[in-house]
Order: sequence, then C-alpha cells, then structure tokens
Amino acid sequence: MHVKIPRVPLVATLAAVVAAAALLAVPIPLRAPASAGFIRIPEAARGPAAPTAPTTPNAPTPPASAAPEGTPAATAPGATPPGTRPPVVDHGPRTGNKVALTFDADMTDAMRNQLRSGAVRSYANLKIIDLLERERVPATFFLTGKWVEQYPDVTRRLAGNPRFELANHTYGHLAFTPDCYGLPRIAEREMTADVARTFDVVAAYGGRQTRYFRFPGLCHDRKALAALAPLGVTVVDGDVVSGDPFAKSWRPVVRASLDGVRPGSVIILHVTEANAPMTDEALPHILAGLAERGLEPAPLSEVLGLG
Repeated sequence: MHVKIPRVPLVATLAAVVAAAALLAVPIPLRAPASAGFIRIPEAARGPAAPTAPTTPNAPTPPASAAPEGTPAATAPGATPPGTRPPVVDHGPRTGNKVALTFDADMTDAMRNQLRSGAVRSYANLKIIDLLERERVPATFFLTGKWVEQYPDVTRRLAGNPRFELANHTYGHLAFTPDCYGLPRIAEREMTADVARTFDVVAAYGGRQTRYFRFPGLCHDRKALAALAPLGVTVVDGDVVSGDPFAKSWRPVVRASLDGVRPGSVIILHVTEANAPMTDEALPHILAGLAERGLEPAPLSEVLGLG
C-alpha cells in the first residue's frame, strides 16, 4: 500500500457554495480536495421529477454491531485493522479505464424539518436511481443514517441492486472539524459512536456493504481520524468534485465532473434532490462524456483496488 503526504489543498472555487454556506437547512457542499497520491495521511484539517420517495422514518432497528449480510465487517471493502489511523483516499491507481461515481445522501435535522413542513418535496432523487438502473451503471452511495431512516424503501432499493455499494456518511451530517462550511459540529467524544451507529443502520439493509466513510464537507483533521481508528475504515474523499449542490444549470456540473477526470478518479455527486436539483439532468451527459473518454464507471471497491 503506497502512502503519500498530501500536497497543498486546492482553493474552493464554487461561488454558489460559498454563498449558501451559512444555511443550516441544507447540507454544505464539498471543497475540491487536494490531488494527492493514491492513499495519504493528512497533516491538518481539510475543510474550509420522479415520484416522491416514501418519507416515513420507520427503518428497521438493527442489532448492536450488526454485520453486513454475508460480509463480515473485517473483510468488507475498505476494511482496515481496527485501532489504526484510517487511510484517506482521493483516487485509485491511474491505470486501466475505471472511475467511480459516488453519490452522497445527506440529511440533517433542518432538512427533516423542511420535509415535514412541506417546504421541500424530496431529498431523494429517484431520477438518478432510475437512470443508473436502466443503464446498468455501477455506483457507490455514501448514506447518512438519518437519510436511511427517512427513506427506508429507497435504501432497500439501493441495497437490492448488485451494482450498487453502500458506504457511510455519518448519522446526521455534522461537522467533524471547526469551520466546516457552517455545519453544526459534533462533539469529539461522540464521533466514534456516530459513525458506528451509521454502519449499523445501513447494515440492516444488506446488499453490498463496505467500510468506506466520507466526512461531511470532506472536513477532517487528526482528531477526527483518530476517532475512527476503532472502526476499521477507509476514508474516501475524491479527486473530482462536481459542484452539484446549489447548481442552477446542469452544464457546470458536467464540466466540473469531466474536466479533471482520469482513470481511477472518484467523482463526488449528490442524490439529494432538493439541494442538488441539476444532478439528474447532468448525469446522462456525464456518462456520455466518460464514454467518449474511454472511461467506464465501476464500483468504488473495484476502482480503489482495496476491496
């Protein structure tokens, strides 16, 4: 396993993201990560219409320490030795023609309140899932526990597709570092339990479970990584940030997704319809652009070569 020290992170350039950073009612979009090597250990914090899916938060209650069906946590893709600082991955090997499409499913308490009040129709973009299923495109979904509880039927649908992998994006999309795009911060003493709880929530649905984890906003530091050490995970950032949150047109999302894509790339998108409304329109063009470049979507575990 090749370990590199990261280069200086890129400056975030999405003006719409910055303008919306103070809004706690929606998840905060991602900063473009440093283009580091295959695996790296960071030195400092990084940070700053289809039918509506069911919205009854009645997901099954998993047993404590639930393991993925047929896949022990210790051998799931992304599993690392518990007790060691987790590696942080931007991309896979720059060989072959595989890339990973990853979709974050954010859910905060404020987002739940918007759904309950009727201010927002849905944070589950079924058009994206429809397209991926229709075209038989592999993808990996980084799920928050609260999104899973809000959309249990959609989660079952994802888990039931053998081309989809399920990964962890925290329970309630709280920040693990200070100054992470205005997100409310989780207490350091609660970090480990938050992520462990989410693995248990997701594991109850079976399917292709992983030990991949993504921090909200890609914001993490040494303390945050140390909190994950007991869980045996691999942290996945990504090297291609689509900028789909708050996008007003699909074209910039397509450009951002294709301009820097290379073999082994991990593309970050969102499946949260209300705050990433252009993603379903951009996705067909992204898929066509990848094909023109001779690139093929694959499960994250295959792209990283770690699973």
